[in-house]
Amino acid sequence: MEKGNNETYFLMCERNWIYYTLISIAGFMGAYTYLLRGNVFCNAQTGNVVLMGMALGAGKWGEGFYYLIPISAYVLGAFVSELFPNPIKHTLPIRWDTLLIAIEMLVVAGLGFVPESAPVQISQVAINFIASMQYNTFRQAEGIPVATTFATNHIRQIGVGLAKELKHLHTGNKSHRKKLSIHFLMLVFFVLGAVTGTICCNLFIGKAIWVLLIPFGIVFGALLYADLKTERDMVEKKPAGH
Repeated sequence: MEKGNNETYFLMCERNWIYYTLISIAGFMGAYTYLLRGNVFCNAQTGNVVLMGMALGAGKWGEGFYYLIPISAYVLGAFVSELFPNPIKHTLPIRWDTLLIAIEMLVVAGLGFVPESAPVQISQVAINFIASMQYNTFRQAEGIPVATTFATNHIRQIGVGLAKELKHLHTGNKSHRKKLSIHFLMLVFFVLGAVTGTICCNLFIGKAIWVLLIPFGIVFGALLYADLKTERDMVEKKPAGH
């Protein structure tokens, strides 16, 4: 959508700072699940697929098929987040993006009550589910395709951006720099989230996840204000990438 004649207007749910906040939350969750909930990373599923294949290859059928649970939770998250946006915006005065942040806050609040002695699968599956919905919902930061739940693509894009920097060293073409800087900052905020998560887990153990209610609350407040005030007439506009 356009603002004025030349300046592109990005919805609040597409703003860079929203994405930096969300990926820092993902870094925090990665530290949380690895340190306290079974030494796994729940923001993506590559590891679970590999572990399932390894277990099946070793003849450990029960262990192998267990991984279908977190994988299915991830599939369900993508399924729900693909179906819900249109019904939500036609039923409620807010976008699906805003409602999703509220759902994530409720899940985070609930996980803080889960004792350290509880089965780790409770936290793992819950985070699998919300991470998948977030990954499928928040797709582009001000026109740049990014991921808010894991860092692999950002690392790859940094390499691509540095190669373009070298290729255009003498051409004066700097068009790649915006994309490079966004991917670099996404990676930086992911690491900062992991650092913060590690510190908080050491201090507060399972209750550490409640710290995420602060950044989630800031994002939710900004999105809700946009839905009800500044972008009230733009509810039919889809964020880029959808």
